Amino acid sequence: MRRQIGLSTLSVAVFLACAVVIVAQPGGPSAVHYAEARSHRFSQRVQLPGTVRANLVSTVAADSAGLVVEFSAREGETVESGRVLARLQRRGLELRHREAEAQLREDEARMSLAERTLERTRELLAKGAVSRQDLDDAQFDSDAWRGRTERLRAVIDQLEYALERTEIRAPFTGVVVREMTQVGEWIEIGGAVVELLSLDDLEVLVDLPERYFGNLRVGTRARVGFESLPGVAFDGTVAAVIPRADERTRTFPVRLRIQNPGRRVGIGMLANVELNLGSATGTIVPKDSIVRENQDLYAYVLDDGDVVRRVPVRTGSAVGAWVEVSGGVQPGQKIVTRGNERLRDGQSVVAEADRFEYALQ
Repeated sequence: MRRQIGLSTLSVAVFLACAVVIVAQPGGPSAVHYAEARSHRFSQRVQLPGTVRANLVSTVAADSAGLVVEFSAREGETVESGRVLARLQRRGLELRHREAEAQLREDEARMSLAERTLERTRELLAKGAVSRQDLDDAQFDSDAWRGRTERLRAVIDQLEYALERTEIRAPFTGVVVREMTQVGEWIEIGGAVVELLSLDDLEVLVDLPERYFGNLRVGTRARVGFESLPGVAFDGTVAAVIPRADERTRTFPVRLRIQNPGRRVGIGMLANVELNLGSATGTIVPKDSIVRENQDLYAYVLDDGDVVRRVPVRTGSAVGAWVEVSGGVQPGQKIVTRGNERLRDGQSVVAEADRFEYALQ
């Protein structure tokens, strides 16, 4: 019985001694796992808000002065290219046109008679029946009537052109957004009739942050979506990059062109634009290796001698279980992935390669 008590006492003493040893070495090496940072090629995409504008807006004006006798365009109405929007009074022009045509028919008859007379005079001159002066007079009459008919044809062309201008037509297919005259009003040359905008060919204006300016080119493809049209995306193309930044925001205006099938997109709508800025190579590390302290992000680099070094980083695009970092981490460096929560800069560790497979997708 005494022997058993002695053995128990000895066991307790050994346990306490071990406990003393563990407590006495609080700064010993920590067990950690690591993975190597990698190089990865990213497809650079940026999402930005934009505003829809009409690429084609026109104040349709009258080409001649006159009294408006018909006005068929109404605000909000879609009109096809070539449709008559308004008509001006044309009765006076029609009467002058009829008069000029009647006069032309008479003058053409007289010209025809003068040409036949000229031909007979040439024949008689050859026979010696008339003088040279008679031939000159006949030639003059023929030329005079020809000139008169040509002048009348020009007058008729002018009158027909003036009649065409009494009809104000839509120069393109669009929506009437403002009525600017009414029946009974007198309109001067250049007087406004309607304001018309096209919904078929739209423009999206985007403010591009300065850091992306060097990567964007005219012709770059884009995807454009709208909150009011969930699940619908439109193909866009960069039409212009204005190389003058806003001094307050340091952003550059970018204009994109999009088609509008079905005319579902309206002017002034808020757009969500995704721009493809090409590709670039960056460094990625497992997401588990990132440690946050307040608002700062760190990673622990495992140096030779199994000593860790804390490196401040900035994160970028995510790639599966990996994340892009910048700020001092290079491809091939060993980065602590597990056991990094309580590490200190310069601490010694017992490191083991992480056997967990971090997927890229």
